[in-house]
Amino acid sequence: MSTIKKTNIYQQIQLKQLQSLKQLAVLIDPDSLASEEELIKTLTLCNIAKVDLILVGGSLITNGFWDRCIEIIKTHSQIPLLLFPGNIMQTHPSADAILFLSMISGRNPDLLIGKHVLAAPLLKKSGIEVIPTAYMIVDGGNLTSVMYMSNTTPLPYDKNNIAACTAMAGDMLGLKITYMDAGSGALNPISASMITEVKNQINGPLFIGGGIRTEAQAIASCEAGADVVVIGNAFEKNPELIFSLTNAVHTLNK
Repeated sequence: MSTIKKTNIYQQIQLKQLQSLKQLAVLIDPDSLASEEELIKTLTLCNIAKVDLILVGGSLITNGFWDRCIEIIKTHSQIPLLLFPGNIMQTHPSADAILFLSMISGRNPDLLIGKHVLAAPLLKKSGIEVIPTAYMIVDGGNLTSVMYMSNTTPLPYDKNNIAACTAMAGDMLGLKITYMDAGSGALNPISASMITEVKNQINGPLFIGGGIRTEAQAIASCEAGADVVVIGNAFEKNPELIFSLTNAVHTLNK
C-alpha cells in the first residue's frame, strides 16, 4: 500500500473559492530557464509578492533540468507546488500535488485516459496528492506549443456554448478543477464572456491561463469568474510583473 502525503492542496484551493478569494499562480517552465540563479530570483519575487501557487511543467523538457528545478523550488519557497505535466515523465515525489490533466476539449484518447493509465502506478507510489483536472484548450489567436504537441483542435474563441457544455461534462464526470488555457504565448486571453458561461456550469475551482499580460486582463478574468489566474510567459519576459499582477488579483479580495 502506498503512503499518502496529506497535503490537501485541493481543499485549500477550494476553500478560497468558496470564500470568493482570488488567487494568482506562476507557471514555471524548466525549459525556459537560463540558469539556477534565474529560477532563484523568480522564487524570491514570488515569495515577496505572496504568490498563491506555483505550477511547474511544459510541453517539452529538453534541458534535463526537471528534477533540479523541483528541488530548488522546494528549497527556496513555501508556496504550494503543483505539477502541471506535459507528459508522464513530469512527476516528482517532492511536489505537493499534481494536476492530473484530462484534455476534454480534444479527441485525442491518449490525453483523455491513455497516458493516465501509464502514469497512475507511478503517482500512487509517489504518494503526492492527485487532483483530477478537466483541461480545456481555447484558441488564443495563434498556434501554441500545447496545441501542436497535443495534436488537438482548440475550442473556438467565440463559441461560449461549446466551452460551457464541455466544462459541464467534465464537472459531471467528477473532475475537481477546470483549467482553461489559451496556451503559452497566446495573442489573446480567454474572453470574459466565455469564462462566465463556463463558471456558471461548474462547481469546482476555475483556473484561467494563457495570454494574460496586464493588470486589466488579470482583473477581467477574475471578475468574469476565474478563481485562479495563471501567469507564465509574461513573467519570463519581465519578472517584475509578479508584483503588479499579484497585487491586482489580491486587491479584488479586499
